Amino acid sequence: MDLQSIVDKFHTMTSILSVEKRDDDKIGTIRIEAGNAPYIHAMEKMDSDGNVIFKEKFVPGSSYERYMKKELNFENFCYECAIKKKPVHAYIRPERYNFCINLIMMPLSIEDPKKAYCTYSQEITFEESVEGLSNLSAEASSTILKTCIKLRSTQNMRKTMDEVIDDIREICGAEYCCILLTDFSEHSCTVFSDSLKEGTKLQSIRGILDEDFINYAKTWMDILAGSNCLMIKNEDDFIFIKQKNPEWYKSLRNASVNSLVLLPLHYGSTLLGFIWVANFNTSNTLRIKETLELSTFFIASEIANYQLLGKLEMLSNIDLLTGVKNRNAMNNRVTEFIEGKVPHNTLAVVFADLNGLKPINDNKGHEAGDTLLKDASWILKQTFVGGEVYRAGGDEFLIIILDQPKDYLEQKIKKLHDKSEIPDHVSFSFGFYYDDNGGDIRKAMHEADVLMYEDKRQFYKRHPERKAR
Repeated sequence: MDLQSIVDKFHTMTSILSVEKRDDDKIGTIRIEAGNAPYIHAMEKMDSDGNVIFKEKFVPGSSYERYMKKELNFENFCYECAIKKKPVHAYIRPERYNFCINLIMMPLSIEDPKKAYCTYSQEITFEESVEGLSNLSAEASSTILKTCIKLRSTQNMRKTMDEVIDDIREICGAEYCCILLTDFSEHSCTVFSDSLKEGTKLQSIRGILDEDFINYAKTWMDILAGSNCLMIKNEDDFIFIKQKNPEWYKSLRNASVNSLVLLPLHYGSTLLGFIWVANFNTSNTLRIKETLELSTFFIASEIANYQLLGKLEMLSNIDLLTGVKNRNAMNNRVTEFIEGKVPHNTLAVVFADLNGLKPINDNKGHEAGDTLLKDASWILKQTFVGGEVYRAGGDEFLIIILDQPKDYLEQKIKKLHDKSEIPDHVSFSFGFYYDDNGGDIRKAMHEADVLMYEDKRQFYKRHPERKAR
């Protein structure tokens, strides 16, 4: 059969691919048997960033690996279409190129005992197409719509994400699904959400997450090589991983991972982390890939918003210099006490005023004063473990402590008080009020404030040389 005459009848970029038939389920050699002029011209043409898809001139019948790096997703598409006779449609955004690909593959009925064939047509665009992204099967669309509704309507992001990840694990027929957030600049990674199938031999990544695990995660981007999905479904795929990263291959095998889907979570140009699906239903790879790729788009967006809100909340409630809670957080907490939203048996309030800040600022500069404030806040946090430490303003701190013995707290305050008398030590004046019956937070703060100012007056009476002029 004249394959060239077939592709020449297509106006769009089209080639004919063949997949070697094998007796096992492994994917045989994939060849580009023929390509029309628009296809060859586009694949050999260099783009504005200096990228070219084909690294060699096109020779009909050559293995696709002559022209580009081994690509597991591409091989899965070819296998599903040519061998399993399933039409394939996908919209992909390869990170290593500055364009998107809208591809359609159709199986061909060609009598050949050694090969199976399919057409491969593609459209290249330099901007993402909303239509391309949303052109999904009804089943995938329904799944993703449910995910979006759950995430957008939630009042508890963590709990809802656990439900979503559990849904994704079941859709994939997988034993484990996980969202792993990474910060390569901080050399850290955390599990945001995960789901384990009951009875599986696999274990949660939480159980093996240590300071070295981030090193594995860093290598995943090299293995993905710009692809938005890595799908390992058989022994051939694992051999590819073994060649790329022997240590990770060994880790996967030791963990009883027999198949894996790995997708990066991107929000714009920022890598948030990865979605990891282990031991999935390998007979349904196209649906799984389609569902996961767009699901990660929405999941990444929601996680980015959640992180942003967390940062904004931190900025509104944390004093950026000292790291303790700020006056805004203190006022909100006092309101909770007044409204009866804070259950407690005993209430202790400590006002701690930092002595000598103004002379430090005047004589040594504000940088030295900032250091003194940070040292003071650290001492208070370490002393009143379990208490709530607030920077009430300037050099003044408030500590609220619930349900701790009075004598225990008095000993801590006395220890700090004694050290305050020693030159060059961080020095505080204290006001301490304790109520065995819980009491009124406003009264407690007022009494502690009065006592603190009296203690400060006495301190400067004893040390007039340390008083600001």
